[in-house]
Amino acid sequence: MKHVIVWGAAGGIGRAVCEELAGDGDTVVAVARDASDLASITRYTVDANLADEASVAQAVLQATAVTEAFDLFVFAAGDITSAKVPEMSLTTWHRILDNNLTAAFLTVQASLPYLAPGAPIVLMGAVHERLRLPGLAAYASAKVALEAFADVLRKETRRRVLVIRPGAVQTPLWQKVPFAMPKQAADAHHVAKQILSAVAEGRDGVIDL
Repeated sequence: MKHVIVWGAAGGIGRAVCEELAGDGDTVVAVARDASDLASITRYTVDANLADEASVAQAVLQATAVTEAFDLFVFAAGDITSAKVPEMSLTTWHRILDNNLTAAFLTVQASLPYLAPGAPIVLMGAVHERLRLPGLAAYASAKVALEAFADVLRKETRRRVLVIRPGAVQTPLWQKVPFAMPKQAADAHHVAKQILSAVAEGRDGVIDL
């Protein structure tokens, strides 16, 4: 049985990952801005603002009451909006970068002392080549920077750091952009299974799904 911490557990992919892990008998600590809806999946839920350093630190303290060492770290948080550069406010720019990039940094940094030796780190990226569309400057920038962060993190920690780049996935995130969900959008549970298979297979680096 593994002990896993999932940040951004209330989102479509995050929730599916939690359900897959819990279904396999793993102990899951699910962290989200509002984790109350996750109580049916795991008894270990934590509310936290992942873009706030103090909130993340407090969440880690609560998580370590479950176990002293986690065997897997999953960052599945994120946010998106559609705003062209000339009209985008600085507040919007910061919100998207904070939730997709800064939150990854804060949660990884706070969790590292509590990861078991060899525990892999999974970061949720995106196929940003397909997302460099008008209105997605902040989101695409955050996802590109996330991959650079992962490269450096891998070298510094000598851990496996997987950046998962799924295509279109059936999640509520599509409600925040003026694009129709593609007909071939994948089911979140299918993506979750692929992520966990990649971890089990010992894969590393950027993984396109």
